[in-house]
Amino acid sequence: MSGALLIVNPFATRVTERRIAEVARALGNPEVVRTERPHHATELARAAAGATAIYVFSGDGGFNEVLNGADGETPLGFVPGGGTSVLPRALGLPRDPVEAARQIALGRRRRISVGRVNGRRFGFGAGVGLDAELVRRLDALGRRADGRRAGDIAFARTAAGYLAERRGRLEPVLTLRGFGRAAFALVANCDPYTYAGRLPLRPMPQACFELGLDLVAPRRLRPLLVPRYLGYVVRGRGQERAADLHYAHDLDRLELDCDDPLPLQADGEDLGDVTAVTFEAERDAVCVLT
Repeated sequence: MSGALLIVNPFATRVTERRIAEVARALGNPEVVRTERPHHATELARAAAGATAIYVFSGDGGFNEVLNGADGETPLGFVPGGGTSVLPRALGLPRDPVEAARQIALGRRRRISVGRVNGRRFGFGAGVGLDAELVRRLDALGRRADGRRAGDIAFARTAAGYLAERRGRLEPVLTLRGFGRAAFALVANCDPYTYAGRLPLRPMPQACFELGLDLVAPRRLRPLLVPRYLGYVVRGRGQERAADLHYAHDLDRLELDCDDPLPLQADGEDLGDVTAVTFEAERDAVCVLT
């Protein structure tokens, strides 16, 4: 196609008809297409190869779908429409969607790497075990009457409830090839890994969009270790020297095996249970507008 396309998820947390119109104006009035079903954004992005730009007004799930349909050359602009919208924020865009659209419209380009987990691309992070279990439990809460997902407060409650069930203990349940045993694994394509409201969470502070993948994986979790791990995540330092964590920077490939099937997530999307996982860095993969 010629021209620019704006892909919109009308059910994303911060997307409204008024904002769609404001975002479209800020972007120069591209053609607007609303997604209608899961994976529709991937189909739309593939069909739009050769467009002057593909803009996405959505949450992180929609951004992930577009990354999985992108041709690598068509510039992508991610307008934050979700409750968290990690990817555009990590790229340095404002949280306000109209302000972000105005900044994207300036046309500054940046080539970034993406990750792949069992073949599926992700933009900012993926995980096996704990965080994927929390994503699944949050999804199980369902959506509000307006179609929106539960937000950060619900996620915090879900996390606290899960750890309370386990009495703050998580045993090693997977093996990282070349590293050893771990209770769960987080893999990042950028820093921060995610946000809690306005607070960036930084378990892998060296991660960078222009490099490979970073890993952090606690060997086990105990109640006395929880404050220390939270400290690493909030302060963004110390974990690379911690003896009770596996930590690695700028990886091209990482493989792990689970003792039993464990949940897997990528960019906050539940990808089901897995017994073996391969993470790969796809360097210099896509062009983004920042």
